[in-house]
Amino acid sequence: MSTLVFLDRDTVDREDIDFRALESLGRLRCYGTSSREETRQRLGDAEIALTNKAILRAEEMDAAPQLRLIQVVATGVNNIDLDAARQREIAVCNVPGYSTEAVAQHVFTCLLNLFTHIHQYAAEPGKWAESPHFTRLDYPISELAGKTLGIVGVGAIGRAVARIARAFGMTVIALEREGSVTEGEIPRLSREQFFAASDVVSLHCPLTPETQHFINSTTLAMMKTNAILINTGRGGLIDESALIEALRTKRIQAAAVDVLDVEPPPANHVFLQAVAGGMDNLLITPHIAWSAVEARQRLLDSVVANIEAFRAGQDRNRVV
Repeated sequence: MSTLVFLDRDTVDREDIDFRALESLGRLRCYGTSSREETRQRLGDAEIALTNKAILRAEEMDAAPQLRLIQVVATGVNNIDLDAARQREIAVCNVPGYSTEAVAQHVFTCLLNLFTHIHQYAAEPGKWAESPHFTRLDYPISELAGKTLGIVGVGAIGRAVARIARAFGMTVIALEREGSVTEGEIPRLSREQFFAASDVVSLHCPLTPETQHFINSTTLAMMKTNAILINTGRGGLIDESALIEALRTKRIQAAAVDVLDVEPPPANHVFLQAVAGGMDNLLITPHIAWSAVEARQRLLDSVVANIEAFRAGQDRNRVV
């Protein structure tokens, strides 16, 4: 039986998903998390390595002479040195598409909180007794209906977000890019038109050299002063210092981010400092948009299917 080593099971499992199918594939050893030094030690006899966030570079691969497959238990593969894997003829697979509905749901969880301030009302039950008529109007509540949602990146998640937005009565537009075409009923607008028209901007594009710090002082200046920014894509899409300044000066109304440029963030991260200092128009969640229990089970089931396909000589979600 082959040996499978899961380097960081705790990043995807809280003992609420079924591992039996994965366990049936061979001798499975799981570790909660693994440092790079621990990774080198633990992969010594592994034929298949599973990792969500643990880093595998050339040194880790060289420490695993029997390694044939690196299965990334996620979509992004930035923690893997793909060139090193290719040179060593080690296959790399990922899992796209497993979290589409979960991420779209998270977008609207954030959006509804920012439009209704329900998180602030719910956190202040003591103040209810101070109101002579119980109802409080301390924080303004707005309706999604009639607002315009601007989507950057009309892939599977972007389309799922658009579907939900229409159910709320929102108008949906998308950012035009070179070579793009209108997706069904979603019109594409130039950058200036897009930011000027959007009441909400939701980011779903990949992080590339072209999209690095796509949201910056220039694009923030194009947005409405009552606009809301949502980022469930990649932290590097945003110039974080520029966003904090826009929120501080009320250049835009609010933002919600599930991803940061550096994860985990240092204690002096500009977002953490801003919230600790009392900034109440920024919501930060710890990269959880993907993590619904159903999504994590789909993720694991797809990992199993990838490994079975690899053993059968088939290409399924092969990156290398």
